[in-house]
This record gives sequence, C-alpha cells and structure tokens, in this order.
Amino acid sequence: MIHFNEPPFTGKEFEYMKQTIENAHICGDGMFTKKCHAWLEERMQSPKVLLTTSCTHALEMAALLIGIQPGDEVIMPSYTFASTADAFVMRGAKIVFIDIRPDTMNIDETLIEDAITDKTKAICVMHYAGVACEMDTVMEIANRHHLAVVEDAAQAVMSSYKGKPLGSIGDYGCYSFHETKNYSMGEGGAILIRDITNRDKAEIIREKGTDRSKFWRGEVDKYTWVDFGSSYLPSDMNAAYLWAQLEVADEINDKRLHLWNTYYKELGTLAEEGKIELPVVPKECKHNAHMFYIKTDDIEQRSTLIAFLKERGVGAVFHYIPLHTVAAGKKYGEFHGEDRYTTKESERLLRLPLHYNVSEEDVHYVCKQIKEFYKRG
Repeated sequence: MIHFNEPPFTGKEFEYMKQTIENAHICGDGMFTKKCHAWLEERMQSPKVLLTTSCTHALEMAALLIGIQPGDEVIMPSYTFASTADAFVMRGAKIVFIDIRPDTMNIDETLIEDAITDKTKAICVMHYAGVACEMDTVMEIANRHHLAVVEDAAQAVMSSYKGKPLGSIGDYGCYSFHETKNYSMGEGGAILIRDITNRDKAEIIREKGTDRSKFWRGEVDKYTWVDFGSSYLPSDMNAAYLWAQLEVADEINDKRLHLWNTYYKELGTLAEEGKIELPVVPKECKHNAHMFYIKTDDIEQRSTLIAFLKERGVGAVFHYIPLHTVAAGKKYGEFHGEDRYTTKESERLLRLPLHYNVSEEDVHYVCKQIKEFYKRG
C-alpha cells in the first residue's frame, strides 16, 4: 500500500531524544527547543518564535494576544480546518466565513472588505497546500481598517510570498508540526510574533501566566503568577524529534518538491485533455510541496476514483468539509456573500500520496493508475 501519509523520520530522532534524557531536562524550553527557536527565527525572518504543543494552541495564543472578546468578529475562509475557527470561537468571537478562490483554494482577498463591520477584530487567512494567500492585499485592507492579521500557516513551513516566509507577514503566524506535516514532532506547532514588544506577553501566556521565561534569562530573581495563561510548552523530547528534521529541512523540502513536480509533469496530459485540473501556484508564491492534489469533475467521480485507487494499493483522500455547512459552523458563524466556489471546489479536490517516504517510483505508479482510470471513460 502506498499510504497517503507517513510521518517523516531522518534517523537522528532517537539520538537527540536520548540526549534530552541524559541532560535530565525533558520538559519544555530545553536545549532542543532553543535550537528550534533559533533556527525558525533565522529562517523565517521572525523576531520571536515559540514552539507550542500544536498549531491549534498557537492559534489560541494569537487570539489571546489580539484580545479577542465575546461579540468580536473574525473573517476567515470556510475551507479550512476546525482549529482555525475554534481558537477564536473559544474567546466568544463570531466567525464570518467568505468564499475562496478556485485557483489556489485560498481566501478570496477581494471579498474581505465587504465582510468588515464595526465588530470585526481580525482577519485569519489560511495558506492552503503551502501556497500563499494574496498577502499584500490582505495586509493593506487590515492596516486601513486597523485589524489584526493571523496567518494559519500550518501547511506552509518553508513557503514564501514575494520572498517573505509565510507566517512572518501578519501580526501572528501559526505553524503545525503534526505528523501529517512536512516537518513533525508528532504533535506540535509554533507561533511567530512580528512585533517583538509582544514577546513578554506571549511568553507569559505560554508559561501558565507566569514570568518564568524572564527568570530563566536572569531578568528577575524569582518568577510569579503575573497574568492569565496556560501551558503551551511542548516537551523537549518532542523538540528533539523536530530538530532532527530541521537540520535537514532543505533536503526534505527538495525531495518533496521533486515528487510534486513529478506528479505535475506526469499528469499534465490529463489536464490538457480537460479530464482533471492541477494545482495553481501564482508566480509570486514559492510553495513547499505540502500536498499534491487534483480536481475531478464532481464528487461522484472523485468517490469512484478514490475506490479505484484503493483497490490498486493507493491511499488518496479528500479534504475539508466547508465549516459553514456543518453544525458548529452554523452555530458559531455565518457565511457572508455567495458560496460560489467553497463547496463546489471542495467536493472535487483529491489529495495524492506525498511524504518523505514516498519514492519517485511510487509517484509513477500512482499516476499510471489515475491514467488507467480515465482511459476507462
């Protein structure tokens, strides 16, 4: 079976995890956490990065740092994971969903302004498949209306927009290091903070409401409870697992891009014949090959193709059910404007196997089976 996903493993994970045990420091903010922080701050051009226990928790921290209150509104796409909305709903916000662009599956930046009211507090964009939203437009609108911008960059580590790393453009960026992502620590994430003056508040929230981070830096002689917070620190053992991958991040990225390009080339003929659609990457975007997807004619054809591939040992899966169409979405939000593309495009999209353990031969095999499916008519 060619699995849709397998968590990345480079070979040094156990060695580094063993070091955390030998260092007698397996809780948060140990040696490997600091290595990851430094690497991410340098590579992502971010003044401050903090590892978290998940991207969900990074988003929750962003909502807390923005100061989301009951009755506030947050604009976001409906085509995203539940966590994107959950982080703000938990603070009492109403979610205002808007339509996506059919080319990138990202939020339609031209629809944002019409959804803004006097209750709007933030815009949360999600960079689908590691391909950037149109961030210049998003930031211009946000600045003009004095709104915060949160980037759900869960899928976008190592992606960029006009040379700027995704996650570093908005006020806060949120990464995922879940086992399904390009770089993994099993469960984990990170928050990127654009304004360094928000560092102390972020550290306090992350450290149970205490100024413990200042204590470890020698800035205070004892740490105390100073504000609200929670425990968003991952174990240093998780960070050690992640560090083994960040050390070879370019190697992982290059392999994924090669596999992505192989899919794109192999399936090009089917796209030219109008039988499928391939992903679109705007020229100003540099993506990280987080996923490769195709679009079928409709949900019926997609379901048939999934079953066909499964019979031939290929794991292919669909993705999000639009949030505005499900129970919680109807309870905590509303769709602004017309759903021209969100539902229709979500029902056509099919993700193919793409991970660090997939071989080029695997990709050729998957493409061969897809071609066989469409030959049948």
